[in-house]
Amino acid sequence: MKKSKILQRVFWIILLALAWQLIFWSGRFSPLVFPSLSEIAQALIESLINGELSRQLLFSLSIIGQALFISLLLALFLSLTAHFSENIAGLIDTLVALAHPLPGIALMPLILIWSGAGRQAILVIIVHSVLWPMVLNLRTGFSSIPEIYRLVGQNYGLSRLQILFQIMVPAALPYFLAGLKIGWARAWRALISAEMLFGAVNSVGGLGWYIFQKRVFFDLPGVFAGITVIVIIGILVEDFIFDKIKNKTVQKWGMES
Repeated sequence: MKKSKILQRVFWIILLALAWQLIFWSGRFSPLVFPSLSEIAQALIESLINGELSRQLLFSLSIIGQALFISLLLALFLSLTAHFSENIAGLIDTLVALAHPLPGIALMPLILIWSGAGRQAILVIIVHSVLWPMVLNLRTGFSSIPEIYRLVGQNYGLSRLQILFQIMVPAALPYFLAGLKIGWARAWRALISAEMLFGAVNSVGGLGWYIFQKRVFFDLPGVFAGITVIVIIGILVEDFIFDKIKNKTVQKWGMES
């Protein structure tokens, strides 16, 4: 991540925090519904020290990691299969058109009936939310690869599998990363919604459950502490993981215009 981008990010965060505190000091809203930054920070530190937030954060991250891995494998399989078979491509395009606009929360009643309110149900909702945008991006990526790339690979005597993993997958990497970023954001939304509805699994809940519990007890600083953790993780993953992967691959290989 470039230093200028970090400074810009810090500047705007400080400015937004200052605006928040000014609104609190103005007394326009009750402190019960609009807590100060110090109250939010205190709630955040207390939850981290007593381990409550850490356990729930690890639980949420483990489910998201598992769901992203499953979605990635399925998306690669479906996209590559569609690329090599026109008949299957029609089926997969139809499935994407049907399932992509369908929010995971709309499937919750069915998933509750079919699999109960456990970890598996949350996984299904996240995979549904992440899979289709990934397939869409990968299909676009594979379709945009010039035919000459494949012909060059054949001239070098590469097998079909080598052309696939040494030419096609790297050539579609910008679309793959874009799909992964969309999937990451959608996974968080699906996870928080599912955890708020399904609650804890085997007495263990995630960040969504943490926020829900704080809301039930009208602990607004605690609610904002949970939201703050989600925002911080989002920024860290976006700026330091995705940007780093992009710099070491897409930009380094000159694939970004």
